[in-house]
Amino acid sequence: MKYIVFYLLLAVSVLWGPGAAQAVQREEDPSEAMVRKIAKDLRCAVCQNQSVYESNSELAKDMLVVIRDKVRAGEEEARIRDYFFQRYGDYIYLEPTGEGKNKILWWVPVLGLSMGGVGLWFALTRWKRSLAPTETGSPEVTEAVKTRIQQALDRVEV
Repeated sequence: MKYIVFYLLLAVSVLWGPGAAQAVQREEDPSEAMVRKIAKDLRCAVCQNQSVYESNSELAKDMLVVIRDKVRAGEEEARIRDYFFQRYGDYIYLEPTGEGKNKILWWVPVLGLSMGGVGLWFALTRWKRSLAPTETGSPEVTEAVKTRIQQALDRVEV
């Protein structure tokens, strides 16, 4: 019984620990929603594939502070994103943009599927033509085949 109480108290302390009041205060701040949105779209420069908002690295924390300061200063979202783009390049965005060199990322799959569809169409038409009966066979060959089939059938006992 005392273990159940211990684990219950542990769960409550984790959920409502000292950082919980701070988190509630941030949620109430209207600019925090914009900070969260920007930080979730930017990649941590240290981590593999985590957003600045999700990362625990020191650089991500510093970037989050910079974002928070710029939002409180009244800067627009586009200017804040451009600030990080100027320092880190396209890598900083979690989702690639459809501009510049990244157009290749968006158009290569479309072109590949189109070329594959055209190639498949040509292959199917060629295959269909090869299956079509041809009129080049001579009547003697056809008659010869018929007589061989008949002879084979006569040999089979039913």
